Amino acid sequence: MREPRAEPPNLVQSVSRALRILEAVGREPTGLSVKQIASRCDMSATSAYHLVRTLHYEGYLTRLADGAYTTGLEVADRFRELVHAFRGPSAVGDVLRRAAWESGYSHFLGSFVDKRIVITAVAEGRSSPYVEDLVPGFDDGAHATALGKSLLNTLNPVQRRRYLELSGLRRFTRNTLVSVQTLEADLARGERLGMQVEIAQYRPDLACGSVLIRTHRDENQRFVVACATPAGDLQKKATLVRTRLQQTALHLREALAQTEAPAPMTF
Repeated sequence: MREPRAEPPNLVQSVSRALRILEAVGREPTGLSVKQIASRCDMSATSAYHLVRTLHYEGYLTRLADGAYTTGLEVADRFRELVHAFRGPSAVGDVLRRAAWESGYSHFLGSFVDKRIVITAVAEGRSSPYVEDLVPGFDDGAHATALGKSLLNTLNPVQRRRYLELSGLRRFTRNTLVSVQTLEADLARGERLGMQVEIAQYRPDLACGSVLIRTHRDENQRFVVACATPAGDLQKKATLVRTRLQQTALHLREALAQTEAPAPMTF
């Protein structure tokens, strides 16, 4: 999500174009030729050629036998580094894994990252449907996920409307809430329930509950925890899911507080 009005006056065009190339190539699993890259990225063939050569040399693009280019292995390395950074302290990961093991449901940690609602850590549970999108770094569909709703609910109405205007209200399933009014009513229901909920709003076979770990003046220090269940489970076990999530949130709050405590002075 880029804001055109926020474009810096000293934007380095060559860097911006190189990133657009990576995005275009990443969307095509079979690869793109230099000519196709130039067309899709709205640049000259000469510019595309020089940038592609550089990205290939640095390992961010891979050249196939037919001359097309796909994403390179350096991109995977950067993703692993991103996941490690997002995961945070080991104590937080331990809490998530324990909750996933005891409940059988996948658990997710979420926060704001650069003003985006992002999944920052995941612990897979054996009884949850697997969704390939829900990995660290996922920043889409906040209006359709319980994790996203919990963080949206920490914003005031003006901030929330601005976020939704920029991100959009994409319809993922027939149950997705695609108007600000219905979403506001849903957030209010979740607040009364003590848990934000979505049932088949992001995927038809998936449901999710989420609670706030802590709020903070700094958006980047706000955290929520969510768990994913089969769509039919959450309605039957809502109270149990909420209780377990609240307990997990407490443990996560303690883990986060420990990592932020100042180191003891030694003499």
